[in-house]
Amino acid sequence: MVETPGRITLWGIEVFVATAEEGSISAAARRLGASPSAVSQQLTNLEGALGCMLMHRNARPVGLTPAGELFRRRAGAILNEATQARAELAMADMATLTRFRFGMIEDLETDVTPRLLTGLAADLKGAQFLLETGASHHLHDQLDARALDIIVAADMGAEADWMEVHPLLTEGFVVAAPRGRLDAGSDLLAQLKRLPLVQYTTRHYMGRLLAAHLARQNLTLANRFELDSYHAILALVAQGAGWTILTPLALRRARRFADAIDVMPLPVAPLTRTISLTTRRATLGDLPARVAADLRLLLADAIVAPVIAAYPFMAGVVQVLPARAGS
Repeated sequence: MVETPGRITLWGIEVFVATAEEGSISAAARRLGASPSAVSQQLTNLEGALGCMLMHRNARPVGLTPAGELFRRRAGAILNEATQARAELAMADMATLTRFRFGMIEDLETDVTPRLLTGLAADLKGAQFLLETGASHHLHDQLDARALDIIVAADMGAEADWMEVHPLLTEGFVVAAPRGRLDAGSDLLAQLKRLPLVQYTTRHYMGRLLAAHLARQNLTLANRFELDSYHAILALVAQGAGWTILTPLALRRARRFADAIDVMPLPVAPLTRTISLTTRRATLGDLPARVAADLRLLLADAIVAPVIAAYPFMAGVVQVLPARAGS
């Protein structure tokens, strides 16, 4: 169905906001799952309905006109109201929720995600599920852009006013080294300094978090490899190419290498991260809290118990967090 020019539509506003945030029509089209020509036509229709030009479309990146800057502020408020209205209607009867856009950190995609989605599908029988897995910073960007409804990812600094956050799990970083290479009775840090560090990429938040922590400890370590795959990192460690610092979730995800590595506490000041469920405040009623409760049970069974069974010293390193008061 072709939209009638001259009418302001919610879809047209969503297209406008996506284009303004992405800086290009093609990027907005990818985000929205539409064609560039459809996005361009929606922008034309919206400008026709408003009677003014909103964007300099030939600029790279696309720039907003003064009228576009003014409308963008209103557009955000309109989309927020529409999101809340849909959520309120859906929460009146969860069976009417037709689309659920969920983002999950890659660390949990095998052990936790299938079981969680199976349970949600049984409760939300009429819903279509869209799952996106990825690095935490990417999922937070997608939630901020309203491309996802709920994400499970590592916390990345202070909570914004619009966030509803349900902490799920805390985990400390640990050392993984080639099996039998290190003497547990000797100075662990001194031994590690003599081996190359296989580092998790600083292009991702976790890598930057770890690099900043090591810098605070005044540690300068030989670094030959910087990778973005837990499997690749632990494969190198298992083959004796060096050692690494990762989280229990990372070790659990790449557990095929468990027999070829030794895992030990971090021999410097401890470093932890928190995995939380995050959504937009006051948009999905009690659904986020319910999903968070299910996730805590799954994490305890599928992650924490097996990790502690394999590495008993992690009993205080990885643990499920209780629900916040009022959640």
